[in-house]
Amino acid sequence: MARSERVEFTGALGETLAAKLELPDGPPAAYALFAHCFSCSKDILAASRIARRLTAAGFAVLRFDFTGLGQSEGDFANTNFSSNIQDLLAAARYMDAEHGAPALLVGHSLGGAAVIAAAGDLPSVKAVATIGAPADANHVTHQFAEMVDAIKRDGRAEVSLSGRSFTITKQFLDDIAGHALEEAAAELRSPLLILHSPVDQVVGIDNASRLFVAAKHPKSFVSLDDADHLLRGERDALYAADVIASWAARYVLSPGPAVPQADRDGAVIVRETRRGPFENHVVDGDHVLVADEPVSVGGFDAGPSPYGYLSAALGACTSMTLRMYATRKSLPLDRVTVRTAHSKGHAEDCEACLDGQERNVDIFEREIVLEGALDEAQRARLLEIADKCPVHRTLNSPVVIRTRLKDDG
Repeated sequence: MARSERVEFTGALGETLAAKLELPDGPPAAYALFAHCFSCSKDILAASRIARRLTAAGFAVLRFDFTGLGQSEGDFANTNFSSNIQDLLAAARYMDAEHGAPALLVGHSLGGAAVIAAAGDLPSVKAVATIGAPADANHVTHQFAEMVDAIKRDGRAEVSLSGRSFTITKQFLDDIAGHALEEAAAELRSPLLILHSPVDQVVGIDNASRLFVAAKHPKSFVSLDDADHLLRGERDALYAADVIASWAARYVLSPGPAVPQADRDGAVIVRETRRGPFENHVVDGDHVLVADEPVSVGGFDAGPSPYGYLSAALGACTSMTLRMYATRKSLPLDRVTVRTAHSKGHAEDCEACLDGQERNVDIFEREIVLEGALDEAQRARLLEIADKCPVHRTLNSPVVIRTRLKDDG
């Protein structure tokens, strides 16, 4: 299963920044870095939804709180757009040192402006995507326009943003006025995807037009239709994530391991994918599955373990056998559910064990739920039939496995 890890790294001003690393099933196909919107945090719904959707596409995604925001240390009043860019670069350096260099940058609102500005300093970046990004960083002052004169006069002022109070200083205004993002977009050496809502009331759609015109090809624009600026609607956030993942795959993701061809004689083919120490493709006719080991033993948990498949085979065979019998006997069996768990233990009644030999056996605990208007005699008979399923018989019978080496050609 996809998983999330809390991590920390040192930001531009020397403070400890809080982050989450979202990891996909299996080894990451690529790494992405997400920058949140102005005065937001890494845990805003849009950030979490987009990050988790990207992990489903194979990306590992780092999202972090800028200095002074969310769970990160520091005073927001001491930050500015330049320090945000440096925080972003620090996050990229942390990823490169500890996990993998980011190939995809995703930025929301002012975070979108930051990824455009930072991309030129990150040679690992192969694609940049923005959501509701302004064409100039100074645009953020529109959110507290009535306080700008007071900030310039007094050097600082308290402003309310999204219902929260922040201290904005004159140095913040001076710094943000010096960033020309259209120039940065024109100098991008990476493909650019611009997502923007035509009804965005915070950052107008004209900003998307300016960035798109400034950028060189390859560049793409996707309308988010009636979405609001913060992508509060789950459908909007997931749509944006799906578009980003699909678009970025062309520029970022390498082709996955080739799936082996099905065997003409009907044998099951298992071949390593080389995406991690244990992951394998399992091909049975037209069906392609993945087998792996849990993280606890060094795998990536990208699929069931071998014993997981064995338990599944016993459970599936049990269910199918009961269904066949119930159909043939016209029993009122509505549904079968089988829970199967495997373990190794000591058997007190191991007749096949020799004296002095350790009595370790494989134990399959099988629990069956029978739904339907069955009487006790019918339920008892179905329990007997469960022990007659072919896989059950195979597991209880002597098994011969013949193994030979074949030339890899």
